[in-house]
Amino acid sequence: MNAMNSYLEVAIEAAREAGAILVAELARPVRIDYKGDVDIVTQADGRSEQAIMSRLRNCFPQHAIVAEESGAHAAAASGVRHCWYVDPLDGTTNFAHGFPWFCVSIALTEGPVGNEEILAGVIYQPVTDELFTAARGEGAYLNNKRIHVSQVDRLATSLLGTGFPAHKRAQNPNIHFYWNFTLRSHGVRRAGSAALDLAAVACGRFDGFWEFGLHAWDTAAGVLLVREAGGMVTDFAGTPYQLGARECMASNTRIHEEMRAVAVEVSRTPPSAPLIEPAR
Repeated sequence: MNAMNSYLEVAIEAAREAGAILVAELARPVRIDYKGDVDIVTQADGRSEQAIMSRLRNCFPQHAIVAEESGAHAAAASGVRHCWYVDPLDGTTNFAHGFPWFCVSIALTEGPVGNEEILAGVIYQPVTDELFTAARGEGAYLNNKRIHVSQVDRLATSLLGTGFPAHKRAQNPNIHFYWNFTLRSHGVRRAGSAALDLAAVACGRFDGFWEFGLHAWDTAAGVLLVREAGGMVTDFAGTPYQLGARECMASNTRIHEEMRAVAVEVSRTPPSAPLIEPAR
């Protein structure tokens, strides 16, 4: 087994183990703690993350791990060649309310922080038992079947995804983008899991996705999936997306320039100005 397959196999095992924990926890009363006024963390987040980190450390003790809940963030800047980005429960608010749309997201990168190359990624939705996997240069898969981005070539007939932050909502400009993209597309969905939104672009369920302020553990696996499925991920300026960038825009490539044009137009509108009437 080559190194890439070894990385992916361990990530899959870790994601399935964590997913089983989440499903078991979903059947119990949820214990919620708050990281801020509305940003929550559950007992399931912690148990899922511990299981993932234990497996990764046992298999790859020389690798760094950046995980959302444990605070193990400093390791990413330690000069270690490989780093795992782990979101043990993407969609915590959904989980806490019993809404079955959440996932485990795990990705491996290589290279210095700010210029990492994503080597492998896994997103696992345990309720539907959907396992999205990708390795650099080897394509993207859903339950071992090759997936590709959609063929839709117009924003007007596209279905898009986006998300809103749990904190500092009043400072987030996305409501202006949401309004514009809703009127200029076939529709916009806000399901509550950025990782699953990116996976949806990769398999053609969504034609595009955008969001602000995502962390590397939110996007790493999904970005690789989209790219390996034939799509593209950039910032609003069209620069290839780097982990942790403020803006993330993913698409099937065919509608990317239309999406960027809308984003640029809305970005130039002062927040106090009326929302832009879409061109007829």
